[in-house]
Amino acid sequence: MSNDSQIPDSQNSEPTVLDLFKAVTKSPASFFSFIRTLWDARRRAELNQSLADEVALHVDKESSPEEPARASYFPWRSVLALFIALTAQLLLEPPNRQANIGAALYIFALGFVAWAYVKDEWHLPTLPLFKQTPDSLNTRIVPFLFSIVLALSAFGFFADGKFTALNVTLWVSSLAALPFALWLKQPTTAKEESNTEIKRKKILWNVLVIAVFGIALFFRLYRTQSVPVEPFSDHAEKILDVYEVSQGDYSVFFPRNTGREAIQMYWTLLVANVFGTGLSYLSLKLGTALLGILTLPYIYLLGKEYGNERVGLFALFLFGIAYWPNVISRVGLRFPLYPLFVAPTLLYLTRGLRTRNRNDFILSGIFLGLGLHGYSPFRIMPILVVTAFIIFLLHNRSKENSRQAFGWLAIIVMTSLFVFIPLLRYWIANPDMFGYRAMSRLTSAETALPGPAWQIFLSNLYRGLLMFNWDDGEIWVNSLPHRPALDVVTGALFVIGIILLIARYVRGRDWRDMLLLVSIPVLLMPSILSLAFPGENPALNRAGGGAVAAILVSAMALEGLVTGIGVARSGKRNYIAYGLTGILFAASAFQNFDIVFNKFDKEFRAGAWNTSDMGRYISDFEDKYGQTDSVWIVPFPYWVDTRLPGVWAGVPNRDFALWPENFSDTLNVPAPKMFIFRYDDLETEKALKELYPDGVLTRYTSPLEGKDFFILNVEK
Repeated sequence: MSNDSQIPDSQNSEPTVLDLFKAVTKSPASFFSFIRTLWDARRRAELNQSLADEVALHVDKESSPEEPARASYFPWRSVLALFIALTAQLLLEPPNRQANIGAALYIFALGFVAWAYVKDEWHLPTLPLFKQTPDSLNTRIVPFLFSIVLALSAFGFFADGKFTALNVTLWVSSLAALPFALWLKQPTTAKEESNTEIKRKKILWNVLVIAVFGIALFFRLYRTQSVPVEPFSDHAEKILDVYEVSQGDYSVFFPRNTGREAIQMYWTLLVANVFGTGLSYLSLKLGTALLGILTLPYIYLLGKEYGNERVGLFALFLFGIAYWPNVISRVGLRFPLYPLFVAPTLLYLTRGLRTRNRNDFILSGIFLGLGLHGYSPFRIMPILVVTAFIIFLLHNRSKENSRQAFGWLAIIVMTSLFVFIPLLRYWIANPDMFGYRAMSRLTSAETALPGPAWQIFLSNLYRGLLMFNWDDGEIWVNSLPHRPALDVVTGALFVIGIILLIARYVRGRDWRDMLLLVSIPVLLMPSILSLAFPGENPALNRAGGGAVAAILVSAMALEGLVTGIGVARSGKRNYIAYGLTGILFAASAFQNFDIVFNKFDKEFRAGAWNTSDMGRYISDFEDKYGQTDSVWIVPFPYWVDTRLPGVWAGVPNRDFALWPENFSDTLNVPAPKMFIFRYDDLETEKALKELYPDGVLTRYTSPLEGKDFFILNVEK
């Protein structure tokens, strides 16, 4: 069904007969100009463009979309539905879950939601109006051709898979030339003078947004140094990659540990130099925390694009304090790069299709290309972009819409391809390495899949969709295992929001509602497609892009409730609406704080090895003797990564491992010497005592069970 038929003429931005009549008769000059166009094709084209521009500018001046009808009485059904849903979600919280009762209560809650929807008590906020941005369809030919030449040259010079001064200059120049060639200069409109009251409200709103952003900053940066407390093997690989960059090895793709894209390595080195944190675990964590913070403005803007400023504010708060994006931003790995680039890519794509503005598609393509340099699960995003265009065309069936949509898609593809050039060149030269990490989850080269692929997929899909309200998986290094990915408040609002979103789509057939609904399972696919290792699904890191869409739905549901309660605009109703919002926000913040800084911290400490304690012994040895070449750590199955203590000691490029068969080699090394080994490694203890009978053996006693280790010091 075409969506155009449902949009008023002013929203379609297509000139009507009345528009033509007004344009022709507004002055004698206009009338005679129109007469001349009857036999002058060029003048006809100019008149058509001028008319389209006038209509578009008129649409741009639309103040706001019309809100749906709201019941004038107090929406008791909505409030009751919310509290039943909150109770249901609370019963799904571990450890004492009541799944059957919780599911039953959710059914009751959704029944009241449907009742409230029918009675006009609870509707989602109206989507922003469609607009037709004037587009002359012109392209600056010389810069465009120049950008292609630069891009092809850069592609050729990236053959060795390294960033150099030459290929980066060519690449960046192509990225500057292409947007310049395609960028559409927007017509300027006169700004209306705002009265004092409007200005005051804007100032107060900006203060409120800044305050909410400040709360999000607190949640993202509080105790960064200690939560999580210890690194694991992936961090050792990352530190080595960053170290190589610091030594002048400017790789486009880092093949170590099944391969990784480049953004985090260069970003971490920048953070280490700016904040003086060195090549350390803290640099990794601080860097990814900052990447998580950079996502927040786009969450706010995405909320505005799917509703209004209040949706943006609610989304900013809920996303900023949420356990899910907070934890994956703190771990110190590439995880937050997924939602970071999903948010702006989706924002500019949606806004571009709504306003038909070429510039938004350029920006969407830039962020799409950048995201492909970030974290491999983002590779699902091109599929979502194509899906968005398919959904748009299914709802706007006309030759003109199809022609324009293919043009916009071509802009996104070309722009993202230019940004992707370094990795594209590496991919062509090394296809196996580039795709190894993703394919190792989709298929298994060593063993057969644990069952039929379609059964595993359906099972993974089912568990993936339940992660929001039931179980976020078992990966303890980046989640609190086997609890919902969303807190009680956000989870309850998410379920309600999905129902309201479906209801609004059924009624209005707006492609944006369908896109938001479809985006949720698509963005979870990097986790769901772990067919070779279904135990790794769901995974908060590989499903991180889904947090953007899910929390946006929750924010839309909350805004609809607040508007429904405060529709009478009486002081009492507004106090109830915002008082309830404050209570929900406080409850959400309290629970998310407890999950991250108490429960997750405790769980992580119990599972991680205390390499920082060993690092302190190595640092003390270096302070006393001025070197660490005679310090070793004896490996033990499922124990510490012997590279990590060196990271804590400021030696990021050495593996301190000493295998038992090489113990005798240390006799040729001058004292002093130090050996660190696991407390229950009796064979190592016996062998070292035989070699160094005069050595002093000390046991480090950890406050955590099973984390003790021995230190053997040899002075002479």
